[in-house]
Amino acid sequence: MTSPLLLAHQGRTLAALGRAALSSVAPRRASTPGATPLPGEWIEDRAPAPPPALVSAFVRGAGGEPAHYRGILPPHLYPQWTFSLASRLFARTPYPLVRVLNAGTTMLPRAPLPAGEPLLLRARLESIDDDGARALLTVRVVTGTRSAPDALTSLLSAYVPLSTAPRGKPKRPRPTVPLDAHELAFRRFGRTAGRDFAWITGDVNPIHWSPLYARAAGFKTCILHGFATFAASVEAVVRARLSGDVARLAQVSARFVRPLPLPRAVGVYLTPAGRLLLGDAPGGDVYLDGELTLT
Repeated sequence: MTSPLLLAHQGRTLAALGRAALSSVAPRRASTPGATPLPGEWIEDRAPAPPPALVSAFVRGAGGEPAHYRGILPPHLYPQWTFSLASRLFARTPYPLVRVLNAGTTMLPRAPLPAGEPLLLRARLESIDDDGARALLTVRVVTGTRSAPDALTSLLSAYVPLSTAPRGKPKRPRPTVPLDAHELAFRRFGRTAGRDFAWITGDVNPIHWSPLYARAAGFKTCILHGFATFAASVEAVVRARLSGDVARLAQVSARFVRPLPLPRAVGVYLTPAGRLLLGDAPGGDVYLDGELTLT
């Protein structure tokens, strides 16, 4: 079982959530798409090395084997140290942070991240796509250490529904798991999965662990973090296709297309074309829709 003591290592993320909450009550300027030159300027930061207990809890919670990461960090743990920096950049936009939802992510490992070394970070606001109905914000974060600079690049996208959204706009059909997809893993996420992931990453948004709050936010029950589905998908690939050799991951991208209600049993699937999905079953609903590239 994941320990709440892991929250002691989440000071940066918890502080970022606090700043987001305060910004939600402050007056914000009107949205003016194109007013900010993009990509934006780089900002830099440092983060302490994630402790071994946190790394082990993350890997096990994602369905992986900690022994696959001797001396290195799981590259898909990056939300734990990038969330604070991304939040600072999102806060520079005219959009209300309290309404931000995770939309998707891309992970581009270039070299293993050594465990036990402080992390050197730089980030910039990469793009803003505002069509009047919603805004899609993307931040690029580069992570390295002194001995392994620029080892990992990650893109984090956030979706903001806008109050000025036009009604009646046709929606894009939601994807289903293709019938030719191969199941890599089958996972059951229990009622406390959102709480456990919150302790590991510091993303303590109560829609993931408080049924009352989740219902007040419009969900029937708690929903799992998008990055938890991403971690589970990556670990399914590492175990089923790479025999633990995480260095063969060249790129993993994902869109979080549907909230995953808790509890839920789902599969991780891979198509012959390299499409990576987390969903109910072949022909069934998809919660994560992504692409995988291996070396």
